[in-house]
Amino acid sequence: MTLNRRTFLGTAAAAASLSAPMVQAAGHGMPRVVVIGGGAGGATAARYIAKDSQGEINVTLIEPTRTYYTCFFSNLYIGGFRDLQSIAHDYGTLAADYGINVVHDWAVGVDRDAKTVSLAGGGSVPYDRLVISPGIDFVDGAVPGWDLSAQTAMPHAYKAGTQTALLKAQIESMPEGGTYVMVAPPNPYRCPPGPYERISMVAHVLKERNPTAKILIADPKAKFSKQALFEEGWQKHYGGMIERIGPDFGGGNVSVNPDTMEVDIDGEVVKADVCNVIPAQKAGTICSAAGLTEGNWAPVDGHSMVSRMDENVYILGDATNQGDMPKSGFSANSQAKVAAMAVRGALTGSRVFPAKYSNTCWSLISTDDGIKVGAAYEATDEKIASVSSFVSQTGEDAAMRKATYEESIGWYAGITSDMFG
Repeated sequence: MTLNRRTFLGTAAAAASLSAPMVQAAGHGMPRVVVIGGGAGGATAARYIAKDSQGEINVTLIEPTRTYYTCFFSNLYIGGFRDLQSIAHDYGTLAADYGINVVHDWAVGVDRDAKTVSLAGGGSVPYDRLVISPGIDFVDGAVPGWDLSAQTAMPHAYKAGTQTALLKAQIESMPEGGTYVMVAPPNPYRCPPGPYERISMVAHVLKERNPTAKILIADPKAKFSKQALFEEGWQKHYGGMIERIGPDFGGGNVSVNPDTMEVDIDGEVVKADVCNVIPAQKAGTICSAAGLTEGNWAPVDGHSMVSRMDENVYILGDATNQGDMPKSGFSANSQAKVAAMAVRGALTGSRVFPAKYSNTCWSLISTDDGIKVGAAYEATDEKIASVSSFVSQTGEDAAMRKATYEESIGWYAGITSDMFG
């Protein structure tokens, strides 16, 4: 069944309960692709498979949320540079214009022998090829004292939407001279929303609203991406406001008490007015449920993003262990195009070209002070390998930094159009 725009927008309950027999009827007699996850990887893959196969492949996208909030640029919402609606997107165009069956439900299991995906609402959806792009989940016990039941008191804001809005509200309600504490994640982690851009955006808000407030970062990492650029910017724009405690001083030995809003950093207890806990991360749970992970991540072949455990399954984005690419929206979007081409080739015999990938991660430090890092990549038999890279430089003039920020604005418009049509 193809959802048209009126059906998609007007019959929410019916779309949420769209059942397996309805999906099977739509795919009868043609190859079936199911995509789990409607973010930068999943939405892009679904759109490209549907668009480029020109009706030869039946595509079903399973995504529990009706409104998707991008993690990239969510820090700018916290900083007051965007409103929440500007990072919100729906699936109407994918359903109406590309003929994608959009199922708003949770994928809770994969039967790889029967080639079916089971849904929380009941029933199952069959596939010939499966694309999984579920993003990240958190490692249990990564921060002692914190679990998902504490995410209202101490939000992670690492899945954009209500968590991001909650953290923003808490920051804006901090008492005069209060303390914001971030428990930063170990490597590897989803970025964006990068922790250090977030620190910059929190500082931007506090400088305007609460200039005597303090920011404390408990960080288990000895160093982090674009560190010199961020530290230069923090000194320039927010001198004296931000303190980072690295592993040499106990930043990796942290526990929290959400009931008392206390953070214990290597035995020293800090009272937090706002505590943003970003735990260690792992592949979205559906990957481990399907038996597609080794350790915390899902290994893939960089030539096509196919799982190293199942030739009928492709895994994208943050959930993967693929090599040198960071866990970013840009990376997921780039990987999705390679996977879409490989899926079409496998199901329709269309030509498949050698995989090439790219990524750029922009960060905003203050008004018109943008920085970036990026690379180009090629697939080897072992991994996706970086072949060239670039990064902003310390000491760049204001015009260069403003141009970098404006470049990121154009990129956001482009990638969201590429994802959602």
